[in-house]
Amino acid sequence: MGKDLKIVLVGLPGSGKSTFGKQLAAVLQFAYYDLDQLIEDRFQMTIPDIFSRYGEGKFREWETEVLQKFLNREDSYVLASGGGCPCFNDNMDLINEKAVSVYLDVPLEEISMRLGLSKAQNRPMFSGLDQGEITLKLKSLLVERDYFYRQSKIKLSGEDFSAELLVSELIRLLRN
Repeated sequence: MGKDLKIVLVGLPGSGKSTFGKQLAAVLQFAYYDLDQLIEDRFQMTIPDIFSRYGEGKFREWETEVLQKFLNREDSYVLASGGGCPCFNDNMDLINEKAVSVYLDVPLEEISMRLGLSKAQNRPMFSGLDQGEITLKLKSLLVERDYFYRQSKIKLSGEDFSAELLVSELIRLLRN
């Protein structure tokens, strides 16, 4: 693995980008960043506040702005993107040009269960939805976003693997 290796994780909300990203960064001894947190820090608002005050269009504009600036950094890191980030404003092309993109492909049932366990409140798209509605929303998102996610340089399927095994598998793939 060379110097200035940038790894950007993509996948549906709840696919484990943040959890996996932190573990991967620790193993590689890289810095870890979360794009949503970078946006919140930059604009001094939570993601739900941005959505409610300015709408998704403005959020996507700001997301692209922060992503572009961040990908120009000259260091190694792991970045967890927002679930929709690759699907707007040619962001997936930008990610693939500047970084190694990794798609975390996790079964919808698993993601739905994770989001149903109280985590949906901090996600504007899922707040107020019951378990069945969360599953339907995830299916709809996957139909819309799968085309972009599949453009990733590496795909990791999370069906039968723990995060630790996925980290080991990704490191093996990066070395080859």
